[in-house]
Amino acid sequence: MSEALERAVAPPVSDADPFAHEVLLDPEPLHQALREAGPIVYLSRYDVHALARYEHVHAALADWQHFASGSGVGLANFRHEKPWRPPSLLLEADPPRHDAPRRVLSEILAPPALRRLRTRWSAVADELVGQVLRDATEFDAFAALAEAFPLRAFPDAVGLGPDGRENLLPYGNMAFNAFGPRNDLVAADAHRVAELSAWVNAQCTREALSADGFGAQIWAAADRGDLSYEQAPLVVRSLLTAGIDTTVHGLAACLYAFATHPGAWQRLREQPELARGSFDEAVRWQSPVQTFFRTATTDVTIAGTVVPRGTKILMFLGAANRDPGRWHDPDRFDLTRDPSGHVGFGMGLHQCVGQHVARLEAEALLTALARRVQRIELTGAPLRHPNNTLRSWASLPVRVQTVA
Repeated sequence: MSEALERAVAPPVSDADPFAHEVLLDPEPLHQALREAGPIVYLSRYDVHALARYEHVHAALADWQHFASGSGVGLANFRHEKPWRPPSLLLEADPPRHDAPRRVLSEILAPPALRRLRTRWSAVADELVGQVLRDATEFDAFAALAEAFPLRAFPDAVGLGPDGRENLLPYGNMAFNAFGPRNDLVAADAHRVAELSAWVNAQCTREALSADGFGAQIWAAADRGDLSYEQAPLVVRSLLTAGIDTTVHGLAACLYAFATHPGAWQRLREQPELARGSFDEAVRWQSPVQTFFRTATTDVTIAGTVVPRGTKILMFLGAANRDPGRWHDPDRFDLTRDPSGHVGFGMGLHQCVGQHVARLEAEALLTALARRVQRIELTGAPLRHPNNTLRSWASLPVRVQTVA
């Protein structure tokens, strides 16, 4: 036993199950309990240590040297268990393996590319909003807007063909479920693993992608030698896995926020330049990505507790984003707040490389809505969809009052 382990402070112990359905659907009570229990808590049910306070979650996310992603960002430890698919070169890799894919994708998703997309996506959003409002003033905003817009805009940008896009959300749901334990949510997806994985992998080939999208640029990077030809389809897959579901549920969080905060919607209509900031505040407030794991690369001391080398650490991003030690009145959606620094997109080396793409999608959709809609209100209780990693939605019934 190391000297550090001998001096270690025993952390509080909890037998709570963060992957129970009732917690996934309403995580805030557990988050509060974990924050109040201490800076680090041992979750006996899964033999992992948990971080729920902003200070410690932020620090761990930024310290890839001691809190590694290469052993998997889910409960499974890739040192001892075979991954269900080849690991992501962005999410589940550390330097140096992580460096080239990250560099290539950062260049492809740089500001010049986003400026070219802004006009196109604004037109797509305006067309979609116009069509929805022509059909009805009461509808499911989750299906009609939060799902529909990213499923059209982002695959177009990647270079996917029109067929089979209905597979993207089930595949993402499956992939994010797989980061948790092998519970009933994982079992429910089991019968489609082979089918969905085969379809997604087929879309990542050079031949399946249009010549003018992000996917083709990834393959061009392989032609230049910036990536290997084995890496290229995995980088395309990372875009399709992480670039759809998170944006869908982030947009749903935004629409829910405005439906329940009419004053904020009026403020956005008067100041449409607040669209991006409102998306970040919604991401902080609802945290579409609730949790990720890291693995200790050595014996790591956190607030006097030593986490042994090779141990999994569960980071509660959603809890950190509502930590009253970091945010004033954190349970309130507030357009006057500066949400920068939230960990909804991660932090540090593994921070979401596509976060600016998601912000651009939100800007396009919210701006199109703000031009045509005076008021958004709920017509019933929204429904959540349990997922081991995501704060997911199933429906968001609303009524809108359009501009006369």
